Amino acid sequence: MRALFIIDVQNDFTEGGALGVAGGAAVAEGITAYLRAHPDAYDLVIASRDWHDGTGDNGGHFAAGAPDFVDTWPVHCVSGTPGAEYHPALDVSLVDVHVRKGQGRPAYSIFEGTTDDGRELIEVLDEKNVTSVDVAGIATDYCVLASARDALDAGRDVAVLTDLVAGVAPESSRAALEELAQAGAELHATQP
Repeated sequence: MRALFIIDVQNDFTEGGALGVAGGAAVAEGITAYLRAHPDAYDLVIASRDWHDGTGDNGGHFAAGAPDFVDTWPVHCVSGTPGAEYHPALDVSLVDVHVRKGQGRPAYSIFEGTTDDGRELIEVLDEKNVTSVDVAGIATDYCVLASARDALDAGRDVAVLTDLVAGVAPESSRAALEELAQAGAELHATQP
């Protein structure tokens, strides 16, 4: 069985958001177009969202002063705010399972979150016999990297859809893709 992970395609991570990356809106549009054009490509579509608490520093994730943009960040994706919502160009009717991560602590990988019904993602993958995962979303050099790495560590075959990801910076995004390729992930575009 094959799944698609859609990582953090949220308003705060797209252009104009608290931590917006260039190309974020295009990723949202591209994922929707790809899923509509290939309705039978996946047995399961799973989307994650950062879902941080509105109070406190979320385990040191939110910077008290100036963020270092490595371990500490500006306030973003606070639960219940527009910034935490999926980007409007992402058609969420195509998503089977929703995962919320963060919730009071730092979390980068989709595997660190829980589903809407409170389960761990690995339980869902095992229950559905998912052996192969494609990964798309934001940001290539952080949450996409962490999610793909954890999927490899969980024994899944992993491919990163290189034209359906957007990163914080070109250099770190290239390094992330190289790291994943060296770890055994495939890298390929959905468009020739």
